[in-house]
Amino acid sequence: MGFKEQLKEAGIVGAGGAGFPSYAKLAQGADLLVVNGAECEPLLYTDYFLLLREMPMVLAGIQEVLQQAEIPGALLCVKEHTAERLGLVDGTKLAEKVVLKVLPNVYPMGDEISLIYQATGRVVRPGNLPITAGVIVYNVETLYNIAAAIKFSAPVTMKWLTIGGNITNPIVTRVPIGISIAELFEKNSITIPEDHVVLDGGPSMGKIINPQVAVVTKTTKGLLILPKTSAAVESKLLDGKKSIARAETACCQCTRCTDLCPRGLLGYPLEPHKMVRTAKGAAKVMPEMVLAATLCCGCGICETLACCQGISPRAVIAEYKTLLAKNGMRFIAKDDVSVSEEREYRMIPSERWASVLGVARFDKLPIFKGENLDFERAEIALRQHIGAPSVAIVKDGSKVNRGDLIADSANGLSIPQHASIAGVVTIENGDKIRIDKVNYNV
Repeated sequence: MGFKEQLKEAGIVGAGGAGFPSYAKLAQGADLLVVNGAECEPLLYTDYFLLLREMPMVLAGIQEVLQQAEIPGALLCVKEHTAERLGLVDGTKLAEKVVLKVLPNVYPMGDEISLIYQATGRVVRPGNLPITAGVIVYNVETLYNIAAAIKFSAPVTMKWLTIGGNITNPIVTRVPIGISIAELFEKNSITIPEDHVVLDGGPSMGKIINPQVAVVTKTTKGLLILPKTSAAVESKLLDGKKSIARAETACCQCTRCTDLCPRGLLGYPLEPHKMVRTAKGAAKVMPEMVLAATLCCGCGICETLACCQGISPRAVIAEYKTLLAKNGMRFIAKDDVSVSEEREYRMIPSERWASVLGVARFDKLPIFKGENLDFERAEIALRQHIGAPSVAIVKDGSKVNRGDLIADSANGLSIPQHASIAGVVTIENGDKIRIDKVNYNV
């Protein structure tokens, strides 16, 4: 079995982003592997603890990729605060062909395009994949999972995550994929205060979830409990249609959103202030008018920091992204772009960003709780990745052990799924497989 097939069979996806199948990133033409350990958002310490406790496994995963994909070298990229806690400095040789790259404490440094430029000086052409700049990017946890797959033939059944926010003792732990967040909180004596919400992800780009029904997925990086009154949450509670209508009428065209846009500062033709003023009706008729919306990384700087009118360019852009997706359209540049000379002076310090979001007071270094396998139920979604959903191969009443294949990959871009706990299977709604624990060795 080839290397790409091993990654596919292990069900490995990008652990820190949208869940792009990792095998599909491997392509000829790469001369550098960039490892994303930047931990883009405030309050998240998942990658830091993974590096602190499992650096040999991460490095083993990096070297497997370098060898199998014939890539000359790798940069393991972390922010200054992570490097300081690990006792490492920029340029440290971590292993053969692997060097540490220290990035400034700014937001959104974990954004793939910003990361590549900051670490290498290369600009990925707008709308193009990193491989066009000779780069492959993997998250720290993805490399850990690659090492586990190659060294131990272990599929992805576990997830590293931070549980933080307005709780007394934030933790980082490793748990089975698909477990109930309500059960996870109960086992760790975590309660949700009144007038608080739970986010899956960071305070900026994370989504509000219902902890009574939501489960841990392959892309869950953190679970944050935050007050509804924080700026991070208020923007997520806005009525989308009202927010867009208000943006169209209240924008004063000051251009601050465009001036501070991280992708715009890299030379991308993304101008949020113009998006806001584009008539939605006209965009529906001529979607090419808003094609640049697909270049937005969704960082939220335009919405939470830049705008003096309290409107949301991000909401408008998200609406246009949906429109363009329905039309199968996206921006792809053929020419290089020039980075703005102002970029260095307009980057947002991480501490300031946390303050703007109203979450700085919750930023405490978590404790590591290890891993917990003893959960009553797991729900394995067949779509936890970009591409075609997995295809169930088990039936109601089937008994499975942890690590067993329960869903195969579909045709095209897809991955399989594996049981994360031992138990009895029930197929639910055709889109997820529930496993109820009977005992730990069926």
